[in-house]
Amino acid sequence: MWLDRLSGGPSSASGQSTLQPGSRSYSPLPRRTSSTLSPYVTSQRAGHSPRSSSLSLVSNDSSTSLLSSQRTNGPSLRHTYTNLNVPDSLGTLERLLKDSKEASDVDDEKYEARTSCVLEADLELDTYFGGLSLKELVSSKAQDAAVSRKAQTVEEYPKERSKLEGLHRSITACDDVLNSVEINLENFRDDLASVSADIESLRERSAALNRRLQNREKVEKALAPLVEELSLSPEVISKISTGHIDESWAKILPELDRRTAANAKKFSLGAQPDKASQELGPLLEKLTLKAIERIRDFLVAQIKALRSPHINAQIIQQQNFLRFKDLYTFLHKHHATLADEISHAYMNTMRWYYHNQFNRYQQALAKIKTHTLDKTDSLGYEDTTRIATVLSSSRAAGPPHDAFNLGRRIDLIQTSNQTALSSYLAEEDQATHYLEVQFRNFNLALIDNATTEYTFLATFFSPALSYAQIFKNFNYIFEPTFELGQTLSRTLVADTFDALGILLCIRLNQHFAFELQRRKVPAVDGYINATNMLLWPRLQVLMDRHCESVRQLASNLPSKSSRSSVDASKITSAPHVVTQRFGQLLRGFLALSAEAGDDEPVVASLRRLRFEIEAFLTKQSLAYGSDKRKSERFLYNNYSLVLTIIGDTTGKLATEQQGHFEKLKAAYQEEL
Repeated sequence: MWLDRLSGGPSSASGQSTLQPGSRSYSPLPRRTSSTLSPYVTSQRAGHSPRSSSLSLVSNDSSTSLLSSQRTNGPSLRHTYTNLNVPDSLGTLERLLKDSKEASDVDDEKYEARTSCVLEADLELDTYFGGLSLKELVSSKAQDAAVSRKAQTVEEYPKERSKLEGLHRSITACDDVLNSVEINLENFRDDLASVSADIESLRERSAALNRRLQNREKVEKALAPLVEELSLSPEVISKISTGHIDESWAKILPELDRRTAANAKKFSLGAQPDKASQELGPLLEKLTLKAIERIRDFLVAQIKALRSPHINAQIIQQQNFLRFKDLYTFLHKHHATLADEISHAYMNTMRWYYHNQFNRYQQALAKIKTHTLDKTDSLGYEDTTRIATVLSSSRAAGPPHDAFNLGRRIDLIQTSNQTALSSYLAEEDQATHYLEVQFRNFNLALIDNATTEYTFLATFFSPALSYAQIFKNFNYIFEPTFELGQTLSRTLVADTFDALGILLCIRLNQHFAFELQRRKVPAVDGYINATNMLLWPRLQVLMDRHCESVRQLASNLPSKSSRSSVDASKITSAPHVVTQRFGQLLRGFLALSAEAGDDEPVVASLRRLRFEIEAFLTKQSLAYGSDKRKSERFLYNNYSLVLTIIGDTTGKLATEQQGHFEKLKAAYQEEL
């Protein structure tokens, strides 16, 4: 029991216990600590255990008596419970005090050691005992307890014993908890000391690492340019050797070029290069050869793709060539022969591609039905008697058409739609058109593709190739295609008498030339000029045939002497059918020449044709014989009709023609 522990050993058989000061390692009294606290060190007085009390009294006797009296109550009660006779409590206390004093005299050295640890805090303890000594205080307390307490019977001891045992167990449990708390606190103190040491060590290591980092940054700043110049990262080598060819792969090539040029410059200066440069040179050379090999394979694969059936060359050019235009520049710089071979392979492929595509497109356009205009559609083709007012036509049956009226054919020039007719729509079209429809669609598709190809060549092969060389390459690619276009134009205008259709083709060709100038594609100028050289002479031939037909018609008219008065009375003064045709043809020419200059061949052709018409009408007016008034009315009506037809035309040439016929009309109007 805890009272036995306080007495330092088991009680004697007579119920007396000898107090042994300092023999108990722990005390139930609270421990006093120094006023100076530390998280790592706990102050302990010498000669005392960690749990021992620091309370020390000035009087040895009173101190011993008080402690002894408190520690021996438990054992005395226990032994009293076991005896039948109840001893006197005061006598027992006196014996305990006496024994405690004798024990303290015997062990004086221990007593001195124990009482020598009195602190200033203990001396300053404010205690008031009412003027009594400790012994008197104890005696008075004992007497009061004896008076207040009645004598216990044998039956009451078991009840009190159970309470004391419960109290003992509670104190024991509290003692265990305190021991555990003390151990945890001591461990925590040790852990804090360890953590503090670790923090200090980490702080020192951090400071050392900071110093090393600063030194390394200074060294790296000084050596970085040199190391960068004399080294090549494994990532760059791996990317060039085995990486996928994309934009990032192409961006490495300029860096490889720069390294190669810098390394070669060291060898060209004449000084002895360092060992790093000597080791880097072969590596850069091998890497360059590997890049050339991969570029060759990549470009050859794209050129092969252009030969696939139903492939769109523009998509491959945009996505696989122009995205990697630096590849050809690098190839031409390091291996010009191989670059030229790649260039010729591409040109041959595109030469075949465009010729094949446009040949198929021409065959599709050939299925479009076209009006056939022959010599029966010439201006002066009619019966010589002029009794009938209808044409004597010997042409083959076909869709109706008007060879002299421009009508809505001019919409082909004025339209804003710049898209060529597709092959599918051309094959499915069942309508009949004039010759300018095939001409426009073929040449419109031709200049669109030529523009795309020239722009691609100037972008992809420049600056590796000069613009003169690119111009030659373009002509080589499109040479057979241009021949197809000229063949088509020659076929369309070879046997036709459609002067308006040919002039429409000339104006379309001029619009194409203006569009090519706007797009800055001079490479197609040769084809445009060749087409003009093909169309203009044919138009002159047709105008000459119209003049010849009118001249032939005039020559077939009877002379004045052979006409009788009866025949003159039957002739009407209405405008001649040739005049109607001429007016419509002239209006078509003027509408198509609103922006033409004075130097065009069409100006001279219209003047010749107008002269022949005037000569024909003048000779035709002689049919009225001596009736000059009727003859002049006939001329007035014809010139008035021509002026009415061309009255809404604009342009310099139209103004000239309108003024001329105004004069003729006014001249014959005055004579009427």
